[in-house]
Amino acid sequence: MPAPHVRPTIAPLLEPGETVVLFDGVCKLCNGWARFLIRHDQQRRVRLAAVQSPEGQALLAWAGLPVDRFDTMAVIRDQHYWERSEAFFEVVSQLPTRWRPVKWLRLFPCRLRDWVYDRIALNRYRLFGKYDTCLLPNADHEKRFLKMPATEG
Repeated sequence: MPAPHVRPTIAPLLEPGETVVLFDGVCKLCNGWARFLIRHDQQRRVRLAAVQSPEGQALLAWAGLPVDRFDTMAVIRDQHYWERSEAFFEVVSQLPTRWRPVKWLRLFPCRLRDWVYDRIALNRYRLFGKYDTCLLPNADHEKRFLKMPATEG
């Protein structure tokens, strides 16, 4: 099992131990994943941030990931971040027990998992579609999304 990437500083905007999933806010598949997490993460273990949002951009920059082209999901907690299939499994580990059998897919070699992940990620707009703009969370789900602290002015 590959270890997470480690950064020298704690990720900005996160509380200690908080987990954030970065996803493509215009991708229909990615938005479906975000809605799935909201529906099934009833203990609120993960927060969400679209990569196009100021919060997502700040976290991408912190992780040293591209801020203008994003072909993978990332999961960030404290000084650690995961990408591609490892990010998926890190999120699944935060879900209720009934979703844990999905982790059996981790038995496949990481290179194979990431190859499949990359094929889907690189073709996601063609396969699933794309929104013209980043979808905003509805008022009921807004607290599930990471927000920049309000600036005093």
